[in-house]
Amino acid sequence: MLNRLYGTPPTFLYQLKCLLKTSRLLFTLVLITPAYAESPLWKVSKGNDHLYIGGTVHVLGYRDYPLPKEFDEVYKQSEMLVFETDINEMQSPKNQALMASKMIYQDGSKLEQHLKSSTYKALEQYLKPLGIPVITFEDYRPGMVSIMLTMMELRRLGIMGAGVDQFYNNKAVNDKKNIGKLETIEEQISFLEKMGEGDPDEFILYTLREMKNMEEMFKSLKQAWRIGDNRKLAELALDPLKEFPETYQMLVVKRNKAWVPQIEAMLKTKEIEMVLVGALHLVGEESVLKQLEALGYKIKNL
Repeated sequence: MLNRLYGTPPTFLYQLKCLLKTSRLLFTLVLITPAYAESPLWKVSKGNDHLYIGGTVHVLGYRDYPLPKEFDEVYKQSEMLVFETDINEMQSPKNQALMASKMIYQDGSKLEQHLKSSTYKALEQYLKPLGIPVITFEDYRPGMVSIMLTMMELRRLGIMGAGVDQFYNNKAVNDKKNIGKLETIEEQISFLEKMGEGDPDEFILYTLREMKNMEEMFKSLKQAWRIGDNRKLAELALDPLKEFPETYQMLVVKRNKAWVPQIEAMLKTKEIEMVLVGALHLVGEESVLKQLEALGYKIKNL
């Protein structure tokens, strides 16, 4: 039963991509434009043309299923599913190797050389009770260190299963529905590679602070996601992300702007699409939903 819910477990590379948004700083949940929504999905329409956009959680536990009923309702009406990238191809050995190569320093330098001594010491102290020597992370960029720490904590909490994207990708494959993507795998890996640039010390220190409260925070975020408590979600996830302007612009704003023209093109096709993206892309003045609304499309929460 659980295997049917989850399908094939995410590979290491897909988990890395998912964990990009898992802490308060990076976790993508349903954060939306209206103050009081009822579900994580919207109908976008103009005249007789329409499609559906859903905000997703990339990593879930077994107890998070079943998902909100609106997902299945929209899935049944949709002829094509569109994800951020090609999930199946992301799991190939070739792309796992590419990912691994991009997340380490290519110039031979070490993590310690890119951090203040106090930051490096704080990382060492965090790892010591876990029995993990800090040298384990010496080759990795700060973004990868953050992802690895988050992965370790989620595994400890038993939250490392497939999220909404993986679940519906597997379902679409089994049902032989058409599948599309908004960006290439190379583009996604580039975003990960640059994560944490600008202020690597604060990035690492923020991650360490988040580890202490992850269980409680993760629970609060998922509860808010399921009931559409958007103000709480904004407080927990969007505002902290903006404390890192370079990361926010790269991971959210830049990608939103690149996706909107593609979504507009989908609206002109005969197929009904279900677009599933990390939910931070659906909140705020620079969100996908706000941009579509400004272009004259009607946005209706389901």
